[in-house]
Amino acid sequence: MKRAEYIQSIEIKALWRGGRHIVWRLEPDVNILSGINGVGKSTIINHSVHGLNLIDTGELTPGELTEGMSIKLFPEDSTSIKFDVIRSFDRPLLHSDILEKLADNRVKTELDWQVYKLQKRYLDYQVNIGNKIIEILTSGDEESQTNAALVSAPKKLFQDMIDTLFSDTEKKIDRKSNEIQFIQGDDTLTPYQLSSGEKQMLVILLTVLVENGEHYALIMDEPEISLHIDWQQQLIGLIRRLNPNAQIILSTHSPALIMDGWMSNVTEVNEISEQ
Repeated sequence: MKRAEYIQSIEIKALWRGGRHIVWRLEPDVNILSGINGVGKSTIINHSVHGLNLIDTGELTPGELTEGMSIKLFPEDSTSIKFDVIRSFDRPLLHSDILEKLADNRVKTELDWQVYKLQKRYLDYQVNIGNKIIEILTSGDEESQTNAALVSAPKKLFQDMIDTLFSDTEKKIDRKSNEIQFIQGDDTLTPYQLSSGEKQMLVILLTVLVENGEHYALIMDEPEISLHIDWQQQLIGLIRRLNPNAQIILSTHSPALIMDGWMSNVTEVNEISEQ
């Protein structure tokens, strides 16, 4: 299995009535799909995720047209790609099968469920970097201290980012805890006690961190929901700093998301629609 670095293009045949096709050629770094409400941004994102899931299960071969869809990867002989999908709507969690399996009754919303799943990924991530640091420090290499610091640098950057973003409410990540939790004055808070906007930013940046600098696609549908306009403006830059190898694919109708130098990465839905 050869993993791709990024998605080159997404083609969807006859997405809407009237026979309109979508041909979206993507950049390796940042791709922003824009348009007014109801024009089909979320539909395109959802179909793209469906296609990636088909590739993941082997039902769709990259570059081939199957079920009215084609997804081309780079390099072109790649057979799979890692990807994460982040949903920003903080709705009550209604999936009874999930609720019945959960031992943690603090998980009440969609964002809570994403946080819950990320806690395990975060623990796995820490084990992996811990093992790498031990391997480096016991290697006898003269640069071992420097190399070990480089391995742990992304985690520290993530913690610093969250502390800065949450500074107005004086929340800080508890750096002594193996799980994600926060200190606010004399109180210890779980991530489930955060506001919707804070949980949303935590989910996005933690998702990026645990991919550990690898090439992968990060797909988000209207990530500006619940985020303060200042956080919207910073979002893409923060993701790129935390993992420059992440290919960002998102839909939005928020001008703030593109204010920090991303105007040239915007594609309007009508620009990729063909009869």
